[in-house]
Amino acid sequence: MHEPQIIDAPLLEAIGITKSFTQDGMASQALKGVSLSVAQGEFVSIVGRSGSGKSTFVSVLSTLLMPDAGQVNYNGKDLVRATEAEINAIRHGDFAVIFQFHYLLPYLTALENTLLPFMRSLKPVTRAQKTRAMECLARVGLADKAHRLPGQLSGGEQQRVAIARALVKEARVLFADEPTGSLDSATGATVMELLGQINTEGLAVVMVTHNEEYARLAHRLVRMEDGLVV
Repeated sequence: MHEPQIIDAPLLEAIGITKSFTQDGMASQALKGVSLSVAQGEFVSIVGRSGSGKSTFVSVLSTLLMPDAGQVNYNGKDLVRATEAEINAIRHGDFAVIFQFHYLLPYLTALENTLLPFMRSLKPVTRAQKTRAMECLARVGLADKAHRLPGQLSGGEQQRVAIARALVKEARVLFADEPTGSLDSATGATVMELLGQINTEGLAVVMVTHNEEYARLAHRLVRMEDGLVV
């Protein structure tokens, strides 16, 4: 993987994060005081067994979940204590998330799925936004399939549409939760190469993975076990 230009000051920092869930009246602590800092332009992989807390942790970092205690600082601002409007602005502007399953809408084309982040209001999509979406599809090698429905694409191509959708708003941090988990090894390697290229352009990447080989492609590997960084 090419070396990015990393800025030492933390762009994203978690301090003492705890998170519990209750099921059938029983409380289970998924995170037990986890801390982590991510610099601008850094690629960090988080590994661990199922149930180690890694996916819960990345959900907290990306504001998809709020922690029970601790801080999540982004650009010096504590998102745990931020207003809903402030969190939404960061979530829809600076943060992007891709998952193991692409979550494309089956009745929308690849281009329309890529444009979804611009469709959060009643305003029509602009020509500039369509141009940006096409640029992102070209970036992931799918410009020639922009008007195909997800069912007409392979699993790897669908995941690349999901990456294009994540990139369309020019985020600063990309959270990837098992992005290759549902792909074969060759397609997974293609997705990892794409994430590496994106990272070299200054986008910070925080990736959860079971795949140790892919994890070692990052600049830093963080191992979790029983809700703690070990």
